[in-house]
Amino acid sequence: MATAAAVLAAGVALIPGPAQATGSPGAATRADIPLTNTPAAATAAATNLMTFSSPAAASTRRGEGRPASANPTLALGLSAQDTSAYGLTLTAAVTSAAVPLTATVSWGDGTTSTENFTGAGPQSWPHSYAKLGQYTIAVSVADTGGDTVSNSVLILTAGSGYTPYGPTRLLDTRDGTGAPAARLGSDKAVQLQIAGNGAIPSKVTAVVLNITVTNPTNSGFITAYPDGTARPTTSNVNFTAGQTVPNMAIVPVGADGYVDLYNSGLASVDLIADVTGYFTQSSASGYTSLTPTRIVDTRDGTGTGSAAQVPGLGAISAQVAGNAGVPASGATAVALNVTVTNPRSDGFLTAFPDGQATPNASNVNYLAGQTIANSVVVPIGADGKIDIHNGGGLGADVVIDVVGYYSPDSKSAYLPIKPTRLLDTRDPAWTHGPLQPGGYIYMPLSDTEPDITGLALNTTVTNTRGGGFLTVSPDPNTLNQYSTGTAGWPARPNSSVLNWLPGQTVPNLVQAGTGANGIIDVWNTGSGSTDLVVDAFGFYQND
Repeated sequence: MATAAAVLAAGVALIPGPAQATGSPGAATRADIPLTNTPAAATAAATNLMTFSSPAAASTRRGEGRPASANPTLALGLSAQDTSAYGLTLTAAVTSAAVPLTATVSWGDGTTSTENFTGAGPQSWPHSYAKLGQYTIAVSVADTGGDTVSNSVLILTAGSGYTPYGPTRLLDTRDGTGAPAARLGSDKAVQLQIAGNGAIPSKVTAVVLNITVTNPTNSGFITAYPDGTARPTTSNVNFTAGQTVPNMAIVPVGADGYVDLYNSGLASVDLIADVTGYFTQSSASGYTSLTPTRIVDTRDGTGTGSAAQVPGLGAISAQVAGNAGVPASGATAVALNVTVTNPRSDGFLTAFPDGQATPNASNVNYLAGQTIANSVVVPIGADGKIDIHNGGGLGADVVIDVVGYYSPDSKSAYLPIKPTRLLDTRDPAWTHGPLQPGGYIYMPLSDTEPDITGLALNTTVTNTRGGGFLTVSPDPNTLNQYSTGTAGWPARPNSSVLNWLPGQTVPNLVQAGTGANGIIDVWNTGSGSTDLVVDAFGFYQND
């Protein structure tokens, strides 16, 4: 069982390395220098890891015919520290004479364990639960003379399960939804209520939002983070004057139930936020990462039967259940990358469960002729399908790649972390320069932690030279193969996470599967080099 601290420390210590499209794949190198903007302290623990305790004063002592003075100090205090999504370490602080003792631990899940030791002092035991939730751990310590002391502590596992919701609009500064009807000023933040908003429960740990910037008069970026915490040096949505830009974000929720959306731009903007789901520390739906697979491409008829654009104000249905690794039944939501290309007018796309009315929400906003992508998590309809509605006046091509799904049968639970920058190729500490066309950067983020199955990352390209698109996929090589020069050149899947034109800055959230080796590749499939920024927001763990 991996601890969250070890997982995240691994992501800091193992620094990404570049690979070039020319020459032998074995010549690929990695940077063995620490990035100054990724201190281990920033990712030392997931934000949900908690400690639960019951002091020795709460313990109950029972003597069975033995004089109390035989072991008069016998007492028991308990402390339980979350260490991973499902795991914890229990510490028993025992006060006793120097005699043999036996501890019996009932973990609250139907399992028990017995530990033998001698005398006073702290005793620690790890445990992993099969399901997320609350458990009462009961411990009794007995000496050889018949004296017994007992105590118990109520704990909550750290991992969070996913519940689909909506899509529903929570914020629109243009009309006063969720905040006053006023543009968000430069160097200002808007507080957005998540917990208790509509049917979202009070104890929500993270929320899936589609954040859209519109009507900006200057450039900048939006940062989403938990209310009541320091603003991180990360970004979620980058924009320039006149753009309408969406991006999905998985945002930890503050202790007060709010998230903050901060405008770093030099001028005010309008902000829109649509919720598509939330996480709670309960056994809901877990996540399963999949190798990115294309299920719809209206340009060639993939998934639609014939090559035809989605008509203006029209919609297409896509079969998700039983397709591209998603099970035929049981999945509650699907993680996608949705791309619009060749649109003949301005507009937007909305993804929603088949069989429901088109909601007042959007996932991808576009201009005529623009190619733009966005990450999407959408509930699956009862018939196993999702719909994509084209809100533009004229037709547009749509491309859909499946990257994962949520299901009660999937065990990987989500652990949000403090938003943390992992890579910025503009940083002087990164000595390999921009990501070259046809090349990739390999990022060993969980190679020593096989129980980490996926990562929530925000990828941003900037200083783009030539048009292109980014692909993120698991690496089939091991870190040892890269270190020894025996790595093979990976096969890049036919999928994309974001598209760009020369000079653009484009972000997109990526739900990256870690594969068998805990290494992900970020590919530049373009005609020119680009700088790359990668921010981490959380990870999925099955232990």
